[in-house]
Amino acid sequence: MDKTYQPAAIERRWYEHWEQAGYFSAAGNGAPYCIMIPPPNVTGTLHMGHAFQDTIMDALTRFHRMRGCRALWQAGTDHAGIATQMVVERQLAAEGQSRLELGREAFLDKVWEWKEQSGNTIQQQLRRMGSSLDWSRERFTMDEGLSKAVVEAFVRLHAEGLIYRGKRLVNWDPVLHTAVSDLEVLSADEDGHMWHFRYPLADDSSAHLVVATTRPETMLGDTAVAVHPDDSRYTHLIGKRVRLPLTDRDIPIIADDYVDPEFGTGCVKITPAHDFNDYDIGARHDLPLINIFTIDAAINDNAPEQYQGLDRYAARKQIVTDLDAAGLLERIDDHKLVVPRGDRSGAVVEPFLTDQWFVRAEPLAKPAIEAVDSGRIRFIPENWDKTYYEWMNNIQDWCISRQLWWGHRIPAWYDDDANVYVGHSETEVREQHNLGPDISLRQDEDVLDTWFSSALWPFSTLGWPESTPELKTFYPTSVLVTGFDIIFFWVARMIMMGIKFMGDVPFREVYIHGLIRDQDGQKMSKSKGNVLDPLDLIDGTDLESLVTKRTTGLMQPQMKPKIEKATRKHFPDGIPEFGTDALRFTFGALASTGRDIRFDLQRIEGYRNFCNKLWNAARYVLLNVEGKPLADDATGNLSLPDRWIRSRLGQTIREVSEHFAHYRLDLATKALYEFTWNEYCDWYLELTKPILTDTGNEAEQAATRATLTTVLEGLLRCLHPIVPFITEEIWQRTAPFAGKATEDTSIMLQPFPEQADFPVDDEAVAELDWIRQFVLGIRQIRGEMDIAPGKPLSVFLQDTNDEDLHLLGVHERYLTKLARLEKISVLPAGEEPPPSATALLGRMKILVPMAGLIDVAAERARLTKNRGRVSNGLQRVEGKLANEKFRANAPAAVIEKEQQKCSAMQQEISQIDEQLARLDALN
Repeated sequence: MDKTYQPAAIERRWYEHWEQAGYFSAAGNGAPYCIMIPPPNVTGTLHMGHAFQDTIMDALTRFHRMRGCRALWQAGTDHAGIATQMVVERQLAAEGQSRLELGREAFLDKVWEWKEQSGNTIQQQLRRMGSSLDWSRERFTMDEGLSKAVVEAFVRLHAEGLIYRGKRLVNWDPVLHTAVSDLEVLSADEDGHMWHFRYPLADDSSAHLVVATTRPETMLGDTAVAVHPDDSRYTHLIGKRVRLPLTDRDIPIIADDYVDPEFGTGCVKITPAHDFNDYDIGARHDLPLINIFTIDAAINDNAPEQYQGLDRYAARKQIVTDLDAAGLLERIDDHKLVVPRGDRSGAVVEPFLTDQWFVRAEPLAKPAIEAVDSGRIRFIPENWDKTYYEWMNNIQDWCISRQLWWGHRIPAWYDDDANVYVGHSETEVREQHNLGPDISLRQDEDVLDTWFSSALWPFSTLGWPESTPELKTFYPTSVLVTGFDIIFFWVARMIMMGIKFMGDVPFREVYIHGLIRDQDGQKMSKSKGNVLDPLDLIDGTDLESLVTKRTTGLMQPQMKPKIEKATRKHFPDGIPEFGTDALRFTFGALASTGRDIRFDLQRIEGYRNFCNKLWNAARYVLLNVEGKPLADDATGNLSLPDRWIRSRLGQTIREVSEHFAHYRLDLATKALYEFTWNEYCDWYLELTKPILTDTGNEAEQAATRATLTTVLEGLLRCLHPIVPFITEEIWQRTAPFAGKATEDTSIMLQPFPEQADFPVDDEAVAELDWIRQFVLGIRQIRGEMDIAPGKPLSVFLQDTNDEDLHLLGVHERYLTKLARLEKISVLPAGEEPPPSATALLGRMKILVPMAGLIDVAAERARLTKNRGRVSNGLQRVEGKLANEKFRANAPAAVIEKEQQKCSAMQQEISQIDEQLARLDALN
């Protein structure tokens, strides 16, 4: 093995070997285990959320594959309608072209060309993460098979009346000219205004109602003013009418429980065609819907002539001016409001009344709710089922049409009389409806929402609507791994569609993980300069390259200085190379049940050190076993450390297996870390040194060599699902010494270790724990008294019992070696020891005489100086925490960090005082 661990030297090589050998395919006759990858956008790149999620899925897949399951991790990508179309449209714009100039067919050719050129970026990045997806079965939401499934689902749902075309409100992006889903709308607080207008009563122009609005332009589409039915200020006006300013329309005053009488004046303008809540109120009161916007969010012909053609914000300004001139503007207040913007275009999204295709959701939702209610599907953690129920019990019909060209075109055709025909093809439509060649048909221009095809993903990828062996084997799938932000948009819809078309749930369990944030708990964003690219963490990058990468090709070039400044602040030294395994181990350690997950570079640095530790441990093992005898049957000659480490590995295997079963990768990672670092490396390897250097017992040495390799080999198999590359590299070199053949095979095809292979030995654990506590007591004294680690010490033992004396006699060689002792003496009962530093082991006292070990005066001066330094720092921190202004304005994370700093300083002062007291006892 190389002297130093170099991840770049092994990772690509092993992944290529695994993939070429076909190791990722579902094989064998074991119980099926299947995970469907949440299909990433075909034009996307791997971000931290992807990398975190995919690490979890890969670890679960590798674990169950090693447990003998016929494991399939289904690969695939999503066509990402809006995102992909925007990419290609931007390219065309840079060339001075537009999709409208090209026409639909030529534009789609361009999109497919782009998909073929750049569409595999994220697949290559997934490979860099070590993802053991079955690439031979990779699917794309617009490949021939999945497109057939989408059409089949649409036609069946339409035939049952579960898909219909209607005019309803949708989220409308006036730049992209399409309806968008709620997930594609980003709502944030922005500074705005609240305008208060007077609406004169129709039968008494001297009287008026005052209504407040944040969107004056929509008043042109008002069809009522609403008040609360119990608001005594207005009950006498209910049923009367007001004159809508700037128009020649009178509109009614209605009563509705939706109105909050405590907000504003208690009078609310109702614009059913431009507000979702108003739409519901309008439906309850049978109000007309007046759409006043064009697809560009300009004023249309339904409004007074003087405003027609004005952009919505130009119209707003003019309307306010005209109302003010008419004496109908009462006042304007500053107001914080939630503004919805399209996540792709950045434009303010409008509630817009338009003809769209919808799925009738309630009939599909009822069995989907029952599936979770009955336990056929289980959420992990369980509390997420409440979120699921909340959405599903209040479900609205689902708008599935999008005004795009890239996507699954809606299988509906229109004749010249606007009759609609739905079918698998135009040929089928003509045959079913007896439409001869003389009748002109045109296909619907719209495409289906990407979520529609994604809702079919668990069974369309396995061959549906055909009855395939894969469907019979792997459906329902085992678990869905996803974030909480798409429980409704994707999870719920897959459940609805799976039950509808397959008659069974699409998965048995839904593991909901948290979202990755930066070390301060902030959302990662380009503008904050805190975004991390998983590949930068794997390969490393210098600061200038990082700045160039983040500021090139910005949609908003004016953001460049801000992003550059933030990047230099967050990553002043760039990002070092950590390797894939260190990143995966970090993700495993962070995979808790929390909603938000903080990613700190110090964590991944620590786990890079873990990989180094494992590498160096393997080098130590190989150094001590190559060319030397190993015991075939070591049972009779095992030393205490051999028995102990075997027992502890068995217990660790049990813990890790249980944690995997409960989706607690954080606890599995913790158990593996502690065993590898603290027990195998720090204790067991050190305990083997006195054995391997003792020339008097060759049988014991052979047994220890066997244990070194057997335990390392078992540990590597246990670690493999989380850190696949380093474990494969080491396993190939060490497995032969543990009796494992490596020719034409891989660690990923080996069985996951069983606890029965490493039986529990409680006696060995108890005895070794006594040794560890003894050594730790000496090390604590060295640390507290600033005694050099290598300085030999003499110790006295006081208040010993028979068990202590027995263990001392049997295991003294371990104590003297690990604690660096030259002599251990047992004090007779009643004899007074010299002034000593003391550690306790049960009732036994471990005494280290201080005389001659340290310069008391110099040590007191050093400790006193340190105490003053720490005390000054403590005063500064306590002063900051006592400052009310600081506590009121500082982020919670900053305050928490200062509190932790305060506690650490207080503890340090306490420890210094204890050391000074010990020095006083030496005088």
